[in-house]
Amino acid sequence: MAARIHPTAIVEPGVQLGQDVEIGAYAYAGGTAVIGDGSRLHHHATVEGNTVLGKACEVFPYACIGSKTQDLKFKGGNPGLRVGDRNVFREYVSIHCATNDGEFTRLGDGNNILAYGHVAHDCVLGHGIIMSNGAVLAGHVTVGDHAVLGGYAGVHQFCRIGEHAMLSACAKLVQDLPPFFIADGVPASVRAFNKVGLERHGYTPAQLERVKQIFRILYRDGLNRTQALEKLAAHESAATSEFARVLAFAKESSRGLAPGGS
Repeated sequence: MAARIHPTAIVEPGVQLGQDVEIGAYAYAGGTAVIGDGSRLHHHATVEGNTVLGKACEVFPYACIGSKTQDLKFKGGNPGLRVGDRNVFREYVSIHCATNDGEFTRLGDGNNILAYGHVAHDCVLGHGIIMSNGAVLAGHVTVGDHAVLGGYAGVHQFCRIGEHAMLSACAKLVQDLPPFFIADGVPASVRAFNKVGLERHGYTPAQLERVKQIFRILYRDGLNRTQALEKLAAHESAATSEFARVLAFAKESSRGLAPGGS
């Protein structure tokens, strides 16, 4: 089915529209944007710039997808944004392109960015992420699959959030949040492991027990970070997926892991 474009919408000549795309009243598609099959721009929505929007995405009113980076180091060129399939961008969401020529801000599939959320330049998001209303990511943030950010949570530039992690509402993350854990506070500290979230994604009792062991070693055994990581690496379960993912995450950390809290 051909694209359906409202008479008041603006679609610039360089834009490519897939099959069954819907462009609502007063919406704007500009630059060299590519909008995938079955995607919908609601009224007053914007997709622009060097942006590729995947299939079955939905952009709600006043969201702006693909705007120029706010990074003052921008020197020109054609950086862009690459978005996977089935992403939802609610009202007033802003997703910015990368800063350097030829580089991209990237989002995977099935993410839900709720109203007023912001994803800054050069961020990399995985799949199945939920960012609640007003949650914001500074530049160069990485977020793993199925992570959840509560309302008005903020993440410092270059921080990383691991898969299945949760950052609570109004928390301020200034270091890396490992997979499976929940962080809260200003600055955010790790308070618990994400038992409910893991159960919802099919984690078995044995897997949950391993995550609980990781949490205790990292945050409850009174060890410093080096000692805790050495204990994790020497653990009898070190070869399992849960231990391996946390160890790999810690190894790649440049800002250090978020501290523990009560």
